[in-house]
Amino acid sequence: MSNILFGVRSSHSQLNGNPPQDPYFTSKPSKRPLMALKTLSSILSPLSFPYNPTLFSSKLPKLHSKRSLVLCRLSHPQQGYNNSPISKVDLSDPTPGPDGTGAAAPTPGDRFLERHRSIEAAKLVKKENKKKKKKEKPFKVSTAVASCYGCGAPLQTSELDAPGYVDADTYALKKHRQLRSVLCGRCKLLSHGHMITAVGGNGGYSGGKQFITADQLREKLSHLRYEKALIVKLVDIVDFNGSFLAHVRDLAGANPIILVVTKIDLLPKGTNLNCLGDWVVEATTKKKLNVLSVHLTSSKSLVGITGVASEIQREKKGRDVYILGAANVGKSAFITALLKLMGEKDPVAAAAQKYKPIQSAVPGTTLGPIQINAFLSGGKLYDTPGVHLHHRQAAVVHSEDLPVLAPRSRIRGQIFPVQSENGTAGNNMANLLNGQSLFWGGLVRIDILKVLPETRLIFYGPKSLQIHTVPTDEADEFYQKEVGGLLTPPTGERVEEWRGLEIVRELRLNFEDVERPACDVAISGLGWFRLEPKSKMVSNSDSSSEKTEGELHIVVHVPRPVEIFVRPPLPVGKSGEDWYLYRELTEKEAETRPKWNF
Repeated sequence: MSNILFGVRSSHSQLNGNPPQDPYFTSKPSKRPLMALKTLSSILSPLSFPYNPTLFSSKLPKLHSKRSLVLCRLSHPQQGYNNSPISKVDLSDPTPGPDGTGAAAPTPGDRFLERHRSIEAAKLVKKENKKKKKKEKPFKVSTAVASCYGCGAPLQTSELDAPGYVDADTYALKKHRQLRSVLCGRCKLLSHGHMITAVGGNGGYSGGKQFITADQLREKLSHLRYEKALIVKLVDIVDFNGSFLAHVRDLAGANPIILVVTKIDLLPKGTNLNCLGDWVVEATTKKKLNVLSVHLTSSKSLVGITGVASEIQREKKGRDVYILGAANVGKSAFITALLKLMGEKDPVAAAAQKYKPIQSAVPGTTLGPIQINAFLSGGKLYDTPGVHLHHRQAAVVHSEDLPVLAPRSRIRGQIFPVQSENGTAGNNMANLLNGQSLFWGGLVRIDILKVLPETRLIFYGPKSLQIHTVPTDEADEFYQKEVGGLLTPPTGERVEEWRGLEIVRELRLNFEDVERPACDVAISGLGWFRLEPKSKMVSNSDSSSEKTEGELHIVVHVPRPVEIFVRPPLPVGKSGEDWYLYRELTEKEAETRPKWNF
C-alpha cells in the first residue's frame, strides 16, 4: 500500500517555508490550479456528475474559494483478478440463498415440514425452560424433532399421557437414524380401538390429554397456501356440507385441487352414481374453487382409487402432494388405500406401506404433517392434520360416543310415519305428522308445524341413532326425562354436563314440483333427513288444497354450535334417478365445469 500526495496551492502560500519548484506554482495567478481543482474534485467526488455550481446550494462554500491540501490513498492493484486495478464490488446480498437451486434443492414440501419442525422445536425449548424454572425433569426430545410416523406428533419421553410419548429405553435405542420407525404410545392404543382424544377445540373434546387446540392444529397448515403444491381435498359424502371446508381457499390458496368424495360405499343400495356425480359437481361449482376433477371413491373397497392415483401422477408435475380435509373425514384410510394401489407398480409406494398413518374414529388422530415417500418420479406425499370444525356433532359429543356417529355399514333410510304393508299410510293418517316432534337420538329434535298431507320424513344417518315421536306439547318434558336413557347420545356420566339442544332454527320451505322431494335438511357431522311429499296422495285431493298447502313449516333443534344446512335433495337409493333433474349447461359451463370420475 502506498500513498500519493496531491498538492494544490496558490502563489501566496508556502510549503515548509520553501517556494514551490513546480512550474504550476508561480508568482503570477493562473487558471491552471483552478482547472486542476475542478478535475480533482470531479474524480474524488462521491457523486459522478460533472461539475456545475448551479447544482449546489448557494449557502455551500465554493470549491475554488479555498485551496487546501488533499490526501488520497490508492491501493495496489489486486493480483489474480483479471489484472484489474480495482476490485468489483457486489452490492447485492453477499450471502447465497438458503435453499439453493438445482435438483438437490429442498422441495416446497421439505420447507413446509421444516417450518413445522422449527415451530415444534421452539415450543419444546420454551416448555423445557419452564420446567427448569420449576426444577422438574426436562422434556427430552431429539434435536431433529423426530415425529411419530402414525400421528406426526413430536417424540418425547417425559409425559406418559401426551401424544408422542415413547419409552426412554426405546428412544435411546432408536435415536440413531431409526426414529422414523417409532410409533408413539397413543397411536398404539388407537390402533387397538381405544378412543383417546388429543384436541381441545371450540366445541371441546372431553377426556384424554388436551395436548393441542383446534386453532393450533389449523396453524400447522397456514403455510400451505404459499407453497406450490397439488391439493387432494377429501369430503365425506354422508356429511357433505359439514365436511366440505367452506374456507378451504384460506388453506389451499390458488393451488389446483383434486376433490375426492369418500365413503360412497355407505350410501343406500341402488344409488345411481351418474346422478350422484352430477349433484356433487353442481354443488362444487357453486363454491368457485380451482377444482380439476371430482372422484367418487371408497377407501374400504378401493373403488375409484385408481382414477385418483392416475390423476395425481398426471397433475403432480414435480410438485408435492398434500392430503387435506376435515377431521375424521377418512384421510388416513384414503392414504392407506392409495399406497396399496400404487404399490403394485411403484416400489417406493410399496415400501411406504410399512410406515403408514394410523386410522381411528377419533377426530384429530393426525397432529402434525407426516411426510411419505410415495412416488418413484420424485416429490413427497403429505398427510396433514385434520381441520377441526366446531360446527360438527363430533365437537360436542364425548369421545366414548364418537363411534356412534361414524357409520360402518351401508345406511338405509328410516321413514316416518311408518308405512303399512301395502306401502301407504292410509287416508285416515293424512296429517299424522302435524303437531308431532321427532327425536333423532339425543342430538336432534324436529317439530312438525305444517306439512302437506301424506308428507314423510326419511332419515339417512347412523343406524344406532333411534328415532322417537311424541306430541310437540310433551316434547320438552320427554327430552328432560329420557336424555341419556332412551335418547342417546349422550351417555354415561356426561349426561349431567349435557347442555341440551340450544340452537333452534325455524324453516319455511316452499316447493313447486310435488313429483320430487322438497329438500334435504343436513345436520353437520351426523347425516340428513329428507322432506318428501307423496305425489299420488296429493293427486287425490282437490286442486285448491294442493295450492294452499304448498308450504312446509318445521323447527329444528340441535346442540350449540352445530349447523343446519338446507340443500337440494341428494339422489340416493333406487328412486333417486327417477326424480333427479340434470341442469342444462351452456357451452362455457360444459368446458369449464370439472369432470367427475368413478
